[in-house]
Amino acid sequence: MSISGKAMCAGVAGWPVAHSLSPRLHNHWLRAHGVDGAYVPLAIPREHLAEALKGLRLSGFKGVNLTIPHKEAAFSLAHKLDEAARAAGAVNLLIFREDGTLEGRNTDTEGLAESLRGAGVVLSGAPAVLLGAGGAARAAILALDSVGAGEIRILNRRADRAAILANTVAPFVKAKLKPVAWADWSAAARDTGLLVNATSAGMTGQPALDLQLDALPARAAICDLIYNPLETALLKDAKTRGHKTVDGLGMLMYQAAPSFAAFYGVTPRVTPGLRAELEQALQA
Repeated sequence: MSISGKAMCAGVAGWPVAHSLSPRLHNHWLRAHGVDGAYVPLAIPREHLAEALKGLRLSGFKGVNLTIPHKEAAFSLAHKLDEAARAAGAVNLLIFREDGTLEGRNTDTEGLAESLRGAGVVLSGAPAVLLGAGGAARAAILALDSVGAGEIRILNRRADRAAILANTVAPFVKAKLKPVAWADWSAAARDTGLLVNATSAGMTGQPALDLQLDALPARAAICDLIYNPLETALLKDAKTRGHKTVDGLGMLMYQAAPSFAAFYGVTPRVTPGLRAELEQALQA
């Protein structure tokens, strides 16, 4: 579709950003809803984020999404933060307000929670095991709490980072947060209802996650936040063993919907057609 001089513009800022599926995702919704708008990739080096955001705001952009390495910096630059952003310590959505202020939100938590619910994952107080202690893990803790985890066991190669993460996020959640040594994986997995990989292990160009799934109960679901590749070695192994699996594409789609609504004033739906287009883009 063509756009006019009144088109509403937004984009995703990262460094690098060429790999991002967000432009394909948002432009799918722009076409579907007949919105006069555009969503573009914005390759912005870490050291130029603040000045680039100012330029985009002055150019009439409605706002931007943030990906690596800008989520923490955007948190510091925002004049107003929603509760999810404060809890996560990171922002993946900046809205440019007419008074010149930046409103920061974090939709990653909502995105993961909706993805899990959509896949039929119900914890109802059961424990969950979380691998990793970075920014993705922090958002995952909040999501796991919202879908009913009674306890979240955090495993990281560096035990001190898992302990720091637990102490930092504990005030924002009801679930008990328990740092666990990586060597104690089997004990942590024994009665869990869900395993979530929030590390980069298994991502395209990275070594696969070296983890034996024997200790997991048959009823446990496995979620990998990675979406490239769509089916990681972890998910392949889990599927072979009969576990319910959830890939990272669902989180990507669901976290984008609130951003689209903020930019363009239309609340989109996550549909099989959208997923099919994104899967095709990944295959290409």
